[in-house]
Amino acid sequence: MERKIKQQVRGYRTQDGAGVNLVRVLGNRTIQEYDPILMLDSFDSTNPDDYTAGFPMHPHRGIETISYVYRGYMTHRDSLGNEDTIGEGEVQWMTAGSGILHEEKIPASTRLLGVQFWLNLPAKDKMAPPAYRSIKNSEIEEIELENGKLRLLAGEYEGRKGYVSKYLPLDYYDIHLNPHSPMVLNTEGERSVMVFTLLGDAYVGGELIKEKTAVKLTSGDHVEIMATDKSAQVLYISSKLLAEPVVWGGPIVMNTKEELDKAFDDLKKGTFLQNSISY
Repeated sequence: MERKIKQQVRGYRTQDGAGVNLVRVLGNRTIQEYDPILMLDSFDSTNPDDYTAGFPMHPHRGIETISYVYRGYMTHRDSLGNEDTIGEGEVQWMTAGSGILHEEKIPASTRLLGVQFWLNLPAKDKMAPPAYRSIKNSEIEEIELENGKLRLLAGEYEGRKGYVSKYLPLDYYDIHLNPHSPMVLNTEGERSVMVFTLLGDAYVGGELIKEKTAVKLTSGDHVEIMATDKSAQVLYISSKLLAEPVVWGGPIVMNTKEELDKAFDDLKKGTFLQNSISY
């Protein structure tokens, strides 16, 4: 059965961090439908003033933050002592788990283009040890398609394997399609699948989807994605539905109000970080 569009969300312009202009697509109003994806922000600018203010040091608990920088660069620094720069097609994967502080600096470039999304952690893994991992271009396989290419950012595609997520299964593809070109993706029937049109409009399940739009798909074993008369760049994200309670407060996502209150109490008392060094 072919997957069709169940819901679509068009992003809106806003600011976050120290004054970074971005397009917020998913947030606290889309938690249930896009489970386990909590938030999705898109970055697309040729003006460095839109983003060089960056995101100063801030806390997270209970989630993983996954950033894909297709154009431009992003430098990560955290309370575990990690400092790393990704860019030009690379991925930053941070497990906040029990608690981490991190900052993201975004240097000026010809163009900044990419996304960051928050992947919820299962209740049993909310307090997992924090960790950081980058996925460099040397680890990302580019698979030639009949009508374009697919960059395997994480998970598996037709027997080919990329970086494997530790806590939730995640297939993450960056799909580039030539004008008027279709492709059919086989999907596991009960996986939670969403698509985001990063650049250009595209037909998803036969329906025209405008650029910078996230769509949640119905269940099924395949979906067709097709470019219009212009090329398209589409992100495909597939994971496991958690169907767990979500209690969200700023940068912290837990399962109960008590857990959320404790997280903020830990921040106040200076007991938020475990296995970390302080800045």
